[in-house]
Amino acid sequence: MIGNNLSVLVKNVKKYAAITLLAATLAGCDNNSAPLSFTPEMASFSNEFDFDPLRGPVKDFTQTLFNEKGEVSKRVTGTVSAEGCFDTLELHDLEANTGVALVLDANYYIDAETQQRKVKLQGKCQLAELPSAGVTWDTDDNGFVVAAHGKEMEVKYRYDADGYPLGKTTVSGDQHLSVQSTPSKDLRKRMDYSAVSLLNDKPLGNVTQSCDYDRHNNPVSCDLTITDDSVKPAVERKYTIKNTIEYY
Repeated sequence: MIGNNLSVLVKNVKKYAAITLLAATLAGCDNNSAPLSFTPEMASFSNEFDFDPLRGPVKDFTQTLFNEKGEVSKRVTGTVSAEGCFDTLELHDLEANTGVALVLDANYYIDAETQQRKVKLQGKCQLAELPSAGVTWDTDDNGFVVAAHGKEMEVKYRYDADGYPLGKTTVSGDQHLSVQSTPSKDLRKRMDYSAVSLLNDKPLGNVTQSCDYDRHNNPVSCDLTITDDSVKPAVERKYTIKNTIEYY
């Protein structure tokens, strides 16, 4: 009996070791492959609608920002087509008590509640115009939004070679606001970053973020610290971001 049990145990250990070795080998192969770049739509929409861009075959996602009390401050929910277009996008700022739900309808995003046309699109499904605000967007040859123009303001956006948003510069009258983001050197952890904001070349604030990632190199949870340098003494606020992501 003991001999039989020992034999079974040895077989199970060998089987487990083989499975573990196979899993490690597959994981090793996966980790050695280059991470996917950010698509022009994902990178540009994240710039405009203030959420962390995701990569890979994302089907739908929800990003929720919690304050130090564990209360929901903001939530972004989106569904994405297999071609990488946002079919729907919901934006809720609970602190400001604002929100909107956008639905793709031909070359427009319409308000899901009022059916009013909100955003005009260009190309496959890229931002073109926000008619109600008189804002238009320009894209580069790769399809990334690189500039926004309004009646009294202009915004220019920057990206790295993988499509990661590096920041933006906004000019409105004599006000000059710049945001410069520095991501982790680890290409698989691009949402680990620090960012500095300057208003007319004077420090306005800074942000640091660190995350845990899934197998697609997308963040599943992040710790976010925002420091407001515009007041003395500076005020520091800590947040947590939770992501739920489904893939094709």
